[in-house]
Amino acid sequence: MNKQKSTISDSIFWQQFCKNPLAIAGSIIVFLLFLVSLLAPVISPYAPGDIDVKSILEAPSLKHPLGTDQLGRDLLSRMIWGSQISLKVGFIAVGISSTIGLLLGAMAGFYGNWIDWIIMRLVDIMLCFPTFFLILAVIAVLEPSIWNIMMVIGLTSWMGVARLVRAEFLSLKEREFVLAAKSQGLSDLRIIFRHMLPNALAPVLVAATLGVAGAILTESALSFLGIGVQPPIPSWGNILTAGKDNIQFAWWLSVYPGMAILITVLGYNLLGEGIRDATDPRLRE
Repeated sequence: MNKQKSTISDSIFWQQFCKNPLAIAGSIIVFLLFLVSLLAPVISPYAPGDIDVKSILEAPSLKHPLGTDQLGRDLLSRMIWGSQISLKVGFIAVGISSTIGLLLGAMAGFYGNWIDWIIMRLVDIMLCFPTFFLILAVIAVLEPSIWNIMMVIGLTSWMGVARLVRAEFLSLKEREFVLAAKSQGLSDLRIIFRHMLPNALAPVLVAATLGVAGAILTESALSFLGIGVQPPIPSWGNILTAGKDNIQFAWWLSVYPGMAILITVLGYNLLGEGIRDATDPRLRE
């Protein structure tokens, strides 16, 4: 019976999702980004670190479709490899934040009382700090590296997930199936992870999808400021930094990575909105 209900629910979800053309567009963008990142060693025309002093700041051409940078490196190749950095930062940072948010939100919603009070006050304190400036301060103290960036973004962006999970758990713990599980003497961990958490994942999935876009944007901003991914590792943000320095006579260094960031963030936002609309029963016809 539960399996049949799950199948029907999945079917309704996909029907609603496929009716949304913007969600489909977002899915295509995300899929293409995955494909480019996965096939980077195959489709990249040059190695991202190859320097050609004869082709410094060369405009887009057949040899270099997106032009070259200030060291003669092929911009298309660096952007293709830079997509791997964006995906890695986005998914690992969101994985960290979602895990923390799930655990704390579940504890707050399930146990309530002083545990809920402590966790929610911690959320309030974290929300008082401007997240980006908090990340800037921490990165300025630590050594700038991709791993530090992923950790810091993940550790400073879990509050929304915690609130969502807490709200879901407050609703779920009064449902009949949870009360029945408690009456059978099941352990708290089993009730939380086996019975309640699977029913609270829909809003978390939406938040995680939107969070990937935010993490990519944050990483690009940090790399643009010079405290993110450090050269010669290619990142869309540090490519933009080179574009800023040469914007008067090398417009392609700013336009193409900027468009890549815009399209990627837009794709994840459209996908997240589509998932949210498909899981919201109020929007079903």
